[in-house]
Amino acid sequence: MKPLVAIVGRPNVGKSTLFNRLSDTTKAIVIDQPGATRDRNYGESSWNGQYFRIVDTGGFELLSRETMLEQMRNQTALAIEEAQAIIFLMDGTTGITPSDEEIADLLRRTDKPVFYVVNKVDSPRHEAAALDFYRLGVEQIYTVSSQHGLGVGDLMDDVAAALPGSEEDEDHGDRIRIAVTGRPNVGKSSLVNALLGYERTIVNIEPGTTRDPIDTPFDVGDRSYTLIDTAGIRKKSRVSMKLERYSVVGVLKTLERCDVALVLIDAESGVTDQDAKIAGLSYERGAATIIIINKWDLVEKDNSTLGVYVRHVRDNLKFLGFAPIITTSALTGQRVPKIFGIIDGVYEQYTRRVSTAAFNKALAEFTSRKPLSRHRGKPNTISYGAQTSVRPPTFVLFAREPSAVHFSYRRYLSNRIRETFGFDQVPVRLILRKKGGKE
Repeated sequence: MKPLVAIVGRPNVGKSTLFNRLSDTTKAIVIDQPGATRDRNYGESSWNGQYFRIVDTGGFELLSRETMLEQMRNQTALAIEEAQAIIFLMDGTTGITPSDEEIADLLRRTDKPVFYVVNKVDSPRHEAAALDFYRLGVEQIYTVSSQHGLGVGDLMDDVAAALPGSEEDEDHGDRIRIAVTGRPNVGKSSLVNALLGYERTIVNIEPGTTRDPIDTPFDVGDRSYTLIDTAGIRKKSRVSMKLERYSVVGVLKTLERCDVALVLIDAESGVTDQDAKIAGLSYERGAATIIIINKWDLVEKDNSTLGVYVRHVRDNLKFLGFAPIITTSALTGQRVPKIFGIIDGVYEQYTRRVSTAAFNKALAEFTSRKPLSRHRGKPNTISYGAQTSVRPPTFVLFAREPSAVHFSYRRYLSNRIRETFGFDQVPVRLILRKKGGKE
């Protein structure tokens, strides 16, 4: 598991600017599907060979009914609970505020490394003013300019040194690792209990690679599975239980380690914005995803109900158009056993490999049937390709000018690959690289 660094602080101190500077990914994600653009509040980063995840707390889900100070207090509490290191960002142009003092008071109670950082220090005058922040009673204040990068290197040298090393994922052998995800009150705990029902053989309970998790290996017939971090679902801390709707961190921790993500939707309320966000995290992670419409027993039905619900899910989660959908009642056990058959099917696709010869034969047919558009008056061709990895199936294609390949053509290739090689229920990643060069 990669350690987590959280950036906390009041609004408009430059958290997002620092996040964007440190993150190896862009602030906005654009998926090659209409209606699937979302703001991103987490990213992958590295410094001095240390790899970690970074979260901008300003992007957490917020409750509009609560005061701004309460929101900041809640987000800081989440960072203290979940992160391995915390960057507390303050504004050097405004001086210490009561909100800064409130957050600092919370951070004093943790034994995790906290880095007190004064931002917007762009001149010697600001540098001198930043000395006033020592009134918070801390040993070291870092002065930076997130916008220009001044001082960020010194800060991150110390942050990286304070982080624990990334742990190698455990070898689960042939066990299929399953994550149960979804917003609060959609039935996650009930589904976990149903999946681990008395008829299952639970092999043992053992610690995983996240902080205080319990992974649960179990067998169903001759197939072996592991539920990821089930303790996080069944027994949360007081903080995460109270503030679950604010945070994507818990979802990230399970998705990072799973093969198959079960994304639960409440049949009574339908797809919400938070459902779409959680499903989007699964998509971005590249997990094989199964959409479960839970609490189906509570829905009044007629002959058209199922079709209406499926269309509703597809319309709101267009980027998961490949993901299987099943209706269940975790409470009554309705159709829960069928989930295992779907898991087995998507996992087989998720780990399937295509020979290079077969792939290039098909690729030549795809590009011949629909040639690429010309680039600057010259033909833009894809010479060859190969599958480079599984989980998810990933293909590298070599083109004369990769940047000129439109997203609609990438989608065309993805669809043909799905149809030809039977990847109709899992994500497929395409990476285009310049022939004889880099991506």
